[in-house]
Amino acid sequence: MSALAKSVAGVGCTVLALPLIAVLVVAALISSVIPGTGGAAASPSEHALADIPRVMLALYQQAAPECEGLSWTVLAAIGKVETDHGRHPTMISSAGAVGPMQFLPSTFKAYAHPVPPGGKRPPTPWDPVDAVYAAARMLCANGAKNGRNLRSAIFSYNHANWYVDKVLKIAARYEAAAPAPTAAAAKAVAFARAQLGQPYVWGGDGAAEGGFDCSGLTQAAYRAAGISIPRVAQAQYAAGPRLPAKSPLAPGDLLFFGASPAHITHVGIYSAPGRVIDAPHPGAVVRERAFDPATRSDFQGATRPAGHGGSR
Repeated sequence: MSALAKSVAGVGCTVLALPLIAVLVVAALISSVIPGTGGAAASPSEHALADIPRVMLALYQQAAPECEGLSWTVLAAIGKVETDHGRHPTMISSAGAVGPMQFLPSTFKAYAHPVPPGGKRPPTPWDPVDAVYAAARMLCANGAKNGRNLRSAIFSYNHANWYVDKVLKIAARYEAAAPAPTAAAAKAVAFARAQLGQPYVWGGDGAAEGGFDCSGLTQAAYRAAGISIPRVAQAQYAAGPRLPAKSPLAPGDLLFFGASPAHITHVGIYSAPGRVIDAPHPGAVVRERAFDPATRSDFQGATRPAGHGGSR
């Protein structure tokens, strides 16, 4: 393919390169088996919908992006353990902690600013908005960012291992189970993961070029699984089938980024809860990183090629 043809086709996905550089590589260390690493957009389970007041559920989801990579389910689980989501009759502990997230006033002051949208002025630990945002900031400061030390972050909230275990157990129940990948999707993810460290090559699909661009990687991954998808990111997005907004993601789903649905500039493959494999930009290599759609304004949606069988 000529350089001109590649440019016109949008093969190289370089328009999105600069925003992607900012993603922390250390996020690849997150364990996909730890509850609470699914991100702010993790879908609530039926149990969560029945147990959490709708206003509080929305608040947990809105506050979670305050800490990159933190799942709303962890905030919700802490709210459950502390005051049953504000249902406790007094919301005052014997130690002097107050409000729905049980802050000591001195601790709350350290995490109360900036005042979140809808919060009180001055902020107060009695206000649910102020308290939940402060809890997200406190968790982030103590290891929850990108899940690098989630247990330590929860331990900082209440210094007891039983408390950490209880919060993680509740968080796991609050998150809807992700759909199981099809056999083809699992093969596509395995292929993509085997390419980690391969160089980004403009127009590359792993054949003669010896590397990949973003859509070349996803096409090659599904080709290895026996499914044919188009070559460029925009065409892959159009080929679908597209998932409804906020649907639970499954390994093998293709994730699309760009200024609008008509201007897709990047694609990656969802590899595990809260993770994506992609070939980001020139000078980089194929990588696996944390992903939370709630923190990406350029995320345009996902497709599930393995859902319709494709063609051999």
